[in-house]
Amino acid sequence: MKINKLIVCFLGLLIACSPRTEAEKIVDEAIEAHGGKLYESARIDFDFRNIHYQIFKSPNRYEYSREFSDSIGLVRDVLNNEGFLRTVNGTPIDTLTDERIGAFSRSVNSVAYFAFLPYGLNDPAVIKNYLGETELKSEPYHLIKVTFQKDGGGDDFDDEFLYWIHKETYFVDYMAYSYHTDGGGIRFREVSSAQTVGGIRFQNYLNYKPENKDASVEEMQALYEQGKLELLSEINLENIKVEMVK
Repeated sequence: MKINKLIVCFLGLLIACSPRTEAEKIVDEAIEAHGGKLYESARIDFDFRNIHYQIFKSPNRYEYSREFSDSIGLVRDVLNNEGFLRTVNGTPIDTLTDERIGAFSRSVNSVAYFAFLPYGLNDPAVIKNYLGETELKSEPYHLIKVTFQKDGGGDDFDDEFLYWIHKETYFVDYMAYSYHTDGGGIRFREVSSAQTVGGIRFQNYLNYKPENKDASVEEMQALYEQGKLELLSEINLENIKVEMVK
């Protein structure tokens, strides 16, 4: 037993002392530029498309919620470490199918993921690769590709992301991603505006799609520069509030 414990400790030290890859260093800089450690203790409220969201994500725990009113009353969805719960007018709904729970969970998680970027790029299931440098609109960028491990990567572990991180500001100015749930597709996002609230940078986006939904994330910059992307929607967060919690 003592030998096994020594081996575990030694392996832990090796992992802790392993040098950070270029992709990991760049993402660390991006997280710092957007808010750094503040993310770990921030509870964030905002409105998105007439739905109110509250997001909290620490290294050990997360809780994402949304509230909206419809014909059946006040609907509240909560996604956290324990799972998903929907209430209507304060009453838990326990008749949801697994399919509906999955769809609602993905919807809540997607909004939280994009609102908290780039903080989530250091989650354990994230695999980061450095694709080199590029230039977009005469600005220099690092290109980081993100994929996910199947174990811990969620229902959408096979999604792919590409992030353009500015070489000087370390802001994430553009991103492209492919997804396979809910019919699948590919998107390209360009930052349209940004604001800093409570020390955290929040970004709004123009959301584009290509004609060919089977295009790769690596093709999206060329398609954008050639004007071959269609503006699909605008991603705007409103009434942002940040509260620091213990």
